[in-house]
Amino acid sequence: MTKPPGWVAGAAVLFLGVIGATAAWMAPPADRPIALAETSLAGRTRAQRLNAERCAASLNGAVIRAGEVWSFNQRVGSWTRDQGYRRAPVSYNGQLIDSWGGGVCQTSTTLYHAALMAGMDIIERHPHQFAASYAPPGRDAAVAYPDIDLRLRNPWNFPVRVDARAVGGRLRVQLRADHPVPLRPRVETQVLATKPPATYAVDPGTVRHRNGGKPGYEVLTWRVWPDGRELVSHDQYPTMHRIEVRR
Repeated sequence: MTKPPGWVAGAAVLFLGVIGATAAWMAPPADRPIALAETSLAGRTRAQRLNAERCAASLNGAVIRAGEVWSFNQRVGSWTRDQGYRRAPVSYNGQLIDSWGGGVCQTSTTLYHAALMAGMDIIERHPHQFAASYAPPGRDAAVAYPDIDLRLRNPWNFPVRVDARAVGGRLRVQLRADHPVPLRPRVETQVLATKPPATYAVDPGTVRHRNGGKPGYEVLTWRVWPDGRELVSHDQYPTMHRIEVRR
C-alpha cells in the first residue's frame, strides 16, 4: 500500500489534534460535589431504615434548576404502602406510634443540612415537635405529605443535582453541580438553653408506651458567609419527660 506524503500524515495528526481540543472545549465541566451531609442510621428500626432508604432512592437524581423553587413532597410523593413504604415508629405528641413512612423525615433532614451548606434559599422548613435523635437541634426538617413540606430555591445560575443513598449504615445526601459554588457558608448552631427531662412513674395500664425522654432546647441556627451572618431559624423544642411504669 502506498503511504501518504509526509505533509498529509502531518496534517491528519494536526486535524485530529484540533478535533480533540475542540471536543475538550465543548465538553461540559466535570460534575462535582458542592455540599455533603450525612446522618447515622444506627439505632433506627428496620422499617425506619427501609423507609429512609426508599425515600432517598426517590430523591436520587432530582435536578433543581437555576432559580427554581423545588418541593420535597412534590418530588417524593406520598409515602404509602403502594409506594413501597412500611409502617414504622414516628413521634406523635411525645409518644411513638406506627405510621406509614416513619423514617422519611431523616431523609428530608439530611437533605436540609446539605442545602444549608450549599447556600440554597430555604423557602419552607419545619422543625420536629421534639428534637430529633439523628441530627443536632435546629438542623432537622420535618415533612408530612401533603401539607408539611421542605421547599428550597436554587439561587445559583446553574442547576444542582441531588445524589442521595445509604452508605455503610449512614444516610448520605450530596448536592452536585457542573460549576463551583461562588460562596459557601459555614453552618453554626447556637444553643441558648437546654432543659433535661424529668422522670415520672405511673401505674401499669395508664400509658401505652414507656417514654425514654428527650431534652428540650432553644437554639439559633446561623449561616456564616464571608460578608456576614444569616439567621436561618430560631427553634424551641419542648422537653419530653421520661415515663416509667411501676412494677
